[in-house]
Amino acid sequence: MKILSWFLVIIGVFGLIGVRALEDRIFYDPFLNYFHEANKNIPFPDFEWGKLIIGHLFRFILNLFFSCVIIHFIFKNKEWTIQGAFLITIIFLITFPIYLYCISDRFEIGYLFSFYMRRFVIQPLILLLIIPLFYYRKQIGKEVK
Repeated sequence: MKILSWFLVIIGVFGLIGVRALEDRIFYDPFLNYFHEANKNIPFPDFEWGKLIIGHLFRFILNLFFSCVIIHFIFKNKEWTIQGAFLITIIFLITFPIYLYCISDRFEIGYLFSFYMRRFVIQPLILLLIIPLFYYRKQIGKEVK
């Protein structure tokens, strides 16, 4: 059973890598090239609000799914998987409106600030905090017993 769990963790990691690798083909995001150029002087791209929001929500759902697969099969604890999904969703619900405001403000709030808000919206960065947090929690639980 342990081999199957690690195989599914690897599938989850490759799922996240696939989301990143195929981002320009499966998501509507005219800001990919804008931020890829790393030049704040290039023209602000034209975009459609509805398609942009739907694209980011779709990407969030895929990232959330693969993140939950990773959390679940590392720790094999349904409650922790739900807590991880909840934490990831909270971070998204905080950063997504901020990022949309940055877009509506044409990144006048700050290029780097907007860049990093976008990172929290499109990448599962919080997973890099959740896994060590739950690992520490598991270690503490072992000491108590």
